[in-house]
Amino acid sequence: GNPRPRLFRLTEDRAVINRMGFNNGGAQTAAQRLAARRHRDGIIGINIGANKDSADRIADYAKMTRIMAPLASYLAVNISSPNTPGLRALQDEGALTALLEAVIAAREEVCADGGPPVFLKVAPDLEPVDIDAIARIAIDARLGALIVSNTTISRPPLRSPHAGETGGLSGAPLRDLAQQRLCDFRKATGGAIPLVGVGGIANADDAWSRIRAGASLIQLYSAMVYEGPGIARAILRGLEERMRRDGFATIADAVGSA
Repeated sequence: GNPRPRLFRLTEDRAVINRMGFNNGGAQTAAQRLAARRHRDGIIGINIGANKDSADRIADYAKMTRIMAPLASYLAVNISSPNTPGLRALQDEGALTALLEAVIAAREEVCADGGPPVFLKVAPDLEPVDIDAIARIAIDARLGALIVSNTTISRPPLRSPHAGETGGLSGAPLRDLAQQRLCDFRKATGGAIPLVGVGGIANADDAWSRIRAGASLIQLYSAMVYEGPGIARAILRGLEERMRRDGFATIADAVGSA
């Protein structure tokens, strides 16, 4: 990871800036912890990302896939953290194709049953040509989903004294950009691959809007910083109310209905 301080609350903006880096004990340590918990209920999504000092980042991802795939409900290939220098270059067409081929081959090496689905986590700071290329590659690779999106390096107007800190911005100021990127990827994929909506989701209205725009799943983090873990249950209750209000029998029926 990166040196502290590396996490900043922008309370006035209901936002967070982080430059954590991938601070953890490494893949082997994480695998040992997960193996000890593998008989517990729940979905285990494992996020894999390259070391910032790696000489061969694609080899890093393949190695982590071999370690983690047998323990995961799904693997999230993170190529969009703004806090690991050069990582986002893996979103380029040639590099991304090679990366996904390596990850999928590594998964098949260690999982006789085909293994967990592979999700790809992308940045919100993408040009239209990048979106089209990523969508095409993801479909060709038969990925399980695209996670749209990671934090942004852009800076909309902010009020907090921490506004000038370096790192990825999340929370309320990311909401509109993340929503637009989700719409862009829905259009680019034509609904051929599930999308996970992330970025600035803080209530049931935000979640419902993302689902109607094409998200099959929702993730959030920054809102929990401000509201606590109980926000998840509140959003679920709100989604049930909105389903009934708008005449949908299931969440799946509402995906992409806007």
